Amino acid sequence: MDTLIATGLKNSPTVAQAQAQLEEARAVARENASIFYPQVSGSLAAQRQKASSAAFGGRNGGFRYSLITGSLNVSYYPDIFGVNRLVYRNSEALVHYQQWELQAARLALTGNIVTAAVNVAATQAQIAATKAIIAQEQKLLQLTENQYRAGAITYLSVVNQRSQLSSEMATLPPLEQQLAVYRHQLAVLVGQFPAEAKVPDFQLSDLHLPEKIPVSLSSQLLKQRPDIQAAIAQMQAANATIGEARAQFYPTVKLTAALGDTASNPNLFFNPISSIWSLVGSLSQPIFEGGKLRAQEAQAKAAYEVVYQQYRSTVLGAFEQVANALRALEHDAETLKAQEAALDSARSALSLAESSYRAGATDYLSLLTAEVQYDNAKIAVIRAQSQRYQDTAALLVALGGGWWTQKNDMPEPYAAHSGDMAQNVAGKS
Repeated sequence: MDTLIATGLKNSPTVAQAQAQLEEARAVARENASIFYPQVSGSLAAQRQKASSAAFGGRNGGFRYSLITGSLNVSYYPDIFGVNRLVYRNSEALVHYQQWELQAARLALTGNIVTAAVNVAATQAQIAATKAIIAQEQKLLQLTENQYRAGAITYLSVVNQRSQLSSEMATLPPLEQQLAVYRHQLAVLVGQFPAEAKVPDFQLSDLHLPEKIPVSLSSQLLKQRPDIQAAIAQMQAANATIGEARAQFYPTVKLTAALGDTASNPNLFFNPISSIWSLVGSLSQPIFEGGKLRAQEAQAKAAYEVVYQQYRSTVLGAFEQVANALRALEHDAETLKAQEAALDSARSALSLAESSYRAGATDYLSLLTAEVQYDNAKIAVIRAQSQRYQDTAALLVALGGGWWTQKNDMPEPYAAHSGDMAQNVAGKS
């Protein structure tokens, strides 16, 4: 399972998409950070021009001359009112948001892989149980036919046993189809084509529950759930947007400088007499824009309120998932205990019914009833085991996991919550 999860994290297009979105956000943040530094550019131009001499009374067809101009230009926006810092803070918060979205994608993928693996194991166990039941039914059919030939029972008992055998055999193809579906799902989750994937055979008996469920306190849950941290990052970005909208009410200052040379002769290009320079300071202040700036500020505040309410919903949903998963594990343990007790009783009843039937002490109906009860009890135990494993994986996902993270990509404070999911699920910790 460790290998399968690692393959999925490496090949999954969902994780790759989240990784690409993170790189895009980082690039935007680097672009916005450039505003803190002077912007320097160079230019070089050469032109050949003819000027009319008519204004001077000339008749020689005009003046022709060449002009070569080169300059180094510098522009800078002093962050007097903090708008540059707010723009960068917005993009930085969006980087953190994408980091947590990447962790959420890894978390969801890992949980889905484990759940699919449990489904594969459970379905294979049901198939094995069904085949064992079919083999038992065939032996009972042979016994029933022998008793019919001996005149001990009627032919109706033979027909009933054949019908029971056929009904049990009819349940096998749907289970095999479901197993194929789970295998194909597992192949897609690890980023492979179903026809080419090599999905291992998981056995339900090889899976074990964690020795200790890592139940977190409320504050820890808020720190390690990637969706909660992503919602917090969204609020930080929205808050910075409000600051940007407010900063638009204040003046914008720009400083520009240029230094260069211009000459009509290349030999004079670096001569001091050809040098040119300029230094410009500009300030712009909005005076009247028809309420646009106020509307932009109101829009930013409303957008923040939307994100804040989304954050509240995310937190409430997280605690609901954990509470449901904890309650499900409690009920799963009770259900499994009851189903195992029912299976033991059904096994004993079937053994007694078979012995009595061979001795002729009971009729076929009693044997058939015991047989059906045993079949149902065995399948019910397998389903209860499967549900318990799936709910355990769901709890680990609801707690925010920690086993799938890569420390280099983790924003704070998540770096302190690393672990290993496969060990948790397999109970090897």
